[in-house]
Amino acid sequence: MFDRKILLILLVALATGAGLIAAEYVFDREAPKGPELQTVRLLSKPREIPAFELQQSDRTQLIPGELRGHWTLVFIGFTFCPDICPTTLSALAGPQKRWEALPEATRPRLLFVSVDPERDTVERIGEYVHAFHKDTLSATADIPTLERFVKSLSLVYAKVPLSEDAPPDQYTIDHSATLVLLDPQGRMAGVIQPPLKPDAIAQDLIALSQAGR
Repeated sequence: MFDRKILLILLVALATGAGLIAAEYVFDREAPKGPELQTVRLLSKPREIPAFELQQSDRTQLIPGELRGHWTLVFIGFTFCPDICPTTLSALAGPQKRWEALPEATRPRLLFVSVDPERDTVERIGEYVHAFHKDTLSATADIPTLERFVKSLSLVYAKVPLSEDAPPDQYTIDHSATLVLLDPQGRMAGVIQPPLKPDAIAQDLIALSQAGR
């Protein structure tokens, strides 16, 4: 049964998660070295994340080593998302087009991770993200794996019924809209907070890639 108190707790958790991310920059005064950035907020020291194993749209496994050598933006969401996900992926398509001019070996990447494995098959996720840009990576996993992965990036999500008497399959997902940036070593290096600025995102990732950090 749908409980408004539980929903309130989940929404507070979402807000708290965003606050914890922001706190890392408010209270961490040491300026990271590197190119001057417009919208990316870098951690003063990149943070190692636990090993993970996600399933990609081509049914291959996505493990940390697959992302090494590239700056990677990670965005969590779900294909039934009515607003944040399509808006975000659409906004990032512009930067991705600009990144096509960079060498493939160091080109920035975008990884979309579905946190709705009950409805989002890997094939569906692949079709969904490629409608925005052909280079977008996509993956999902079972719920325990997703929870560990999302938590390691200081992100949060929650399954929420559409109404008090909604059947089990009638729900939405509340989730962080923050983009997490992984460095070429696969560490959490920073975040991008909405509202997104596509031109600034494009330029920041180009600068980081060319700096070879």
